Amino acid sequence: MQAVERLAASRADFAAVNRAALARLPDVLARLLPGGRAHGAEWHAGNLRGEAGNSLRVRLRGERAGAWCDFATGDKGGDPVSLAAAVARVPQAEAARRLARMLGMGGCDNG
Repeated sequence: MQAVERLAASRADFAAVNRAALARLPDVLARLLPGGRAHGAEWHAGNLRGEAGNSLRVRLRGERAGAWCDFATGDKGGDPVSLAAAVARVPQAEAARRLARMLGMGGCDNG
């Protein structure tokens, strides 16, 4: 039963980190993708390295806020944690921990 409890806690932590990141999405994106810029309802960047351009797009608001796609490579995800993982090239659990630290969240050690 401990594994099930850890999994539930991990999912709750992912959800909490994603909610916190969505609440500050433009700031989070400016740090993750520094060459990007807001353009209407999307953040545009050139790629996952954060260079300037338009191939990578992240929804800033609405039902799909946080969803992203790099149209040049086909890489995509549905939330800030998956984007942070792709940018840093780390597993999502590590990306969630890093985002939690960036956002000043305590108690999100499980990922």
